[in-house]
Amino acid sequence: MTHSLLPVILCGGSGTRLWPLSRETYPKQFLALNGDGVSMLQDTARRLDGLASHIPRTAPVVVCNQDHRFLAAQQLQEAGFADATLVLEPVGRNTAPALTLAALVAPPDAILLAMPADHVMTKLEPLHQAVETAWDLAQQGHMVTFGIVASRPETGYGYIRKGSAAGDGHRAFAVESFEEKPSLQVAQEYVASGNYLWNSGLFMVRADQWLRAMEALQPQMLRACQLSIEGCARDMDFVRPNSDAFAACPSDSIDYAVMEHLPRNRVQGMGARVVPLDAGWSDLGAWDALWDVLPRDADGNAHAGQTLAIDTRNSLLFSESCLVAAVGLDNVVVVETPDAVLVVNKSRTQDVKKIVAELKAQGRSLASTHRKAYRPWGWYDSIDGGERFQVKRIVVKPGAQLSLQMHHHRAEHWVVVKGTAQVTNGDRTFLLGENESTYIPLGHVHRLMNPGKVPLEIIEVQSGSYLGEDDIIRFEDSYGRVNENHPPAV
Repeated sequence: MTHSLLPVILCGGSGTRLWPLSRETYPKQFLALNGDGVSMLQDTARRLDGLASHIPRTAPVVVCNQDHRFLAAQQLQEAGFADATLVLEPVGRNTAPALTLAALVAPPDAILLAMPADHVMTKLEPLHQAVETAWDLAQQGHMVTFGIVASRPETGYGYIRKGSAAGDGHRAFAVESFEEKPSLQVAQEYVASGNYLWNSGLFMVRADQWLRAMEALQPQMLRACQLSIEGCARDMDFVRPNSDAFAACPSDSIDYAVMEHLPRNRVQGMGARVVPLDAGWSDLGAWDALWDVLPRDADGNAHAGQTLAIDTRNSLLFSESCLVAAVGLDNVVVVETPDAVLVVNKSRTQDVKKIVAELKAQGRSLASTHRKAYRPWGWYDSIDGGERFQVKRIVVKPGAQLSLQMHHHRAEHWVVVKGTAQVTNGDRTFLLGENESTYIPLGHVHRLMNPGKVPLEIIEVQSGSYLGEDDIIRFEDSYGRVNENHPPAV
């Protein structure tokens, strides 16, 4: 039997500890954090480039939140993976159901390589060597995880205790046990013993074997996933599992749901194996982890964007829109975005999620949305606003168009700054060039399209009694959003 390697990119999560850069509508896996303009999702998709030719690969399956579908599809297309299958989770249920959905849409003999989209690896050759080792074990029916060679006592990661060598040499080991995040003293003992590896969250397993393990160990979870796929809808590049069936699925991780049980409960000869991996790995779980992987100056400072540091050491300065200047700081993280600034001691970055929780408790949108919002047709930036008015900068990609829509409570003025706009305004359709404008009265059906070869940029001024994003009726839409219950306004 000839197997193929099927990358499964797990693209869920909200990245609350990387607020204010990472938010629910634009979480960290879609961000370019290392300064090269490549998002973490794109970097993950490219991670297997250069893998040994004797391992055949197929297009990836990407499991992501349905609200991020257009963002994921666009980034994958830009990275050269337009043929990826996107499985859209209606709600988050952790990694075990996500991998089960991927296994259900994959060929039964496919070798699944589950890779979280929010990890960093700076050395690809060791990763490829580890994948080759795991490939042989997965073909035999084993489930393989990749254990990170611990470089320090770390209390923020789970650990894997390795057992006897599996196969020839010492490239793989039986998994003896999984251990929870330890205290500092226990972590020091783990690292000193040489028998423990960090739990990376990367897994390789044959699709049919994973489903057998789920049947034996998590039958309720498997049945919910099966029902959601049996009732799925397919449109464009997307597989949409049935919402009600998937919402009934228990939530659990791959290691808790299945892999930690395998040392005690063999499933049709399926053992648990771990391959040590030293590939410059980080899960970028918080701002101190980003400081750890970015280049640093002579004073130990990491910089991104417009920054200036005087008498400052061991700090991270991150700027999106303006100069961030620091004097006399030590071990501090400063992050600036157009609508929020974070200042936190580098030893307390795990607690940034408490800020997000407090913002949610106060009902503030800063917890979940950016000032700049991305849409399948382009993006908009809410640059100003007040009582009864809002100003947006809107950029539409060449050939793209917004939905044919109408608003009950607001009128709009459009001024073309760059490019050419094709405007539908009531029963009229016409072109606007640079420095030309139009007025969309309240209640008028309208649409904006870019018929040109360059991005269209307009300034939109909204005025009215209610300016919420949900004041919209869609009549036609190129992106299947006509029947969505809570659609974005544009």
